[in-house]
Amino acid sequence: METEIPAMLAARQLIRPERFTFHSSRMRMKTVSKDELAAMDAESDRCALELSDAAVDVMGYACLVAIMAMGPGYHRESQQRLRSRTQENGCDTPVVTSAGALVDALGVMKAKRVVVVAPYMKPLTEMVVDYIRQEGIEVLDYRALEIPNNLDVARHDPANLPEIVASLDLTNIDAIVLSACVQMPSLPAVAKVEALTGKPVVTAAIATTYAMLKALDLEPIVPGAGALLSGAY
Repeated sequence: METEIPAMLAARQLIRPERFTFHSSRMRMKTVSKDELAAMDAESDRCALELSDAAVDVMGYACLVAIMAMGPGYHRESQQRLRSRTQENGCDTPVVTSAGALVDALGVMKAKRVVVVAPYMKPLTEMVVDYIRQEGIEVLDYRALEIPNNLDVARHDPANLPEIVASLDLTNIDAIVLSACVQMPSLPAVAKVEALTGKPVVTAAIATTYAMLKALDLEPIVPGAGALLSGAY
């Protein structure tokens, strides 16, 4: 949330007139486990309330797996509840979750069959895959990179991603989810993977940026950020 999304919006500022400021409230989590994710999600109401003091125009809940670990369709409940917190504070602010943004983005891209790369341990990755499937999207193949420490997720080298994608079965897919995690860097590899595979590529960060721009009623276009933000949709 604090790296690739600001980078994409800063890139957009080079080609469009709108200007952005970024404001954060943090939820604690060190080990990417189901218990820590649930404890983290419980802090989201506090974060929404704090950010509503700044009268921001849109909020983004960055952790995809924290939402998906709470059960199928939870992004809808989370978004509605967190928006209610902002309304209670006199600042009605749309709330985007990276989980909801990703499944919505796949719908916008008309991607019915996908492959997924995720940094999580295998059980959590399977939970993410099941969540996506519950939204009516086939996940034909996936890779769990099994990185347990949250800081190590952020340190993963995106230059590894093209080789990881090459190990997946890309037969009959409509799109590649290059990073099912806002925390795991992926933006530098998006154009390369699209060029190598001939398939549209989306990430949690790209999908969240798209959803935030739509919520702001702005053209969802960012140079160098893959098919979804190319202006094709």
